[in-house]
Amino acid sequence: MSNRGGKRENAGRPAGQGKYGESTVTMRIPQSQTATIKSFLDAWQRKRANTAGENAITEIEVDEFFTPAISEQPTLLPLFSTKVAAGFPSPADDHVEKQLDISEFMIDHAASTFFVTIKGDSMIDVGLLPGDKVVVDRSKTPGIGDIVLAVVDREFTIKILDHGANKMPRLLPANSSGAYKPIYIRPDTQFEIFGVVIGSFRRFK
Repeated sequence: MSNRGGKRENAGRPAGQGKYGESTVTMRIPQSQTATIKSFLDAWQRKRANTAGENAITEIEVDEFFTPAISEQPTLLPLFSTKVAAGFPSPADDHVEKQLDISEFMIDHAASTFFVTIKGDSMIDVGLLPGDKVVVDRSKTPGIGDIVLAVVDREFTIKILDHGANKMPRLLPANSSGAYKPIYIRPDTQFEIFGVVIGSFRRFK
């Protein structure tokens, strides 16, 4: 019998020897989301590399990254033109203005968009509550006053982009309790704006 062919025992790279030091799995993602996934993994790897051996625990202000799944068949639901104080308008009232596709309303550029789950209450005054999903667009140019997803010294955070008297960037919380302070970006700060928050959504039930 020939010893050629077939899988050789102990062949290949040993488990846990890759870039991330752990076993890998195969998964399929939309081609348009490749750049976003790579950027997130690069930022995550930088965070792991710089925090190795540190005992300090810092608050993570965002949780769970998702890429949008855009259906070829849009979900069109009725958008009523009347303002409703309570209850629900009757379709018989003939106030349906148009059909609204939720994906089209929430997403401007699918290839550069992803969702992030809010963790923490530093942005509650602008309506971003723990558990909310925010829509982040990497193709948008951030401006003063925009809500942005940023990486500051290896930690993800969502804050309002601003600048101080010296024109250096700073990130402002939106919580009137005073529990959160502005984050000042200094020359030695590791800082990157990961994307602009263009919307949010939540479920009540």
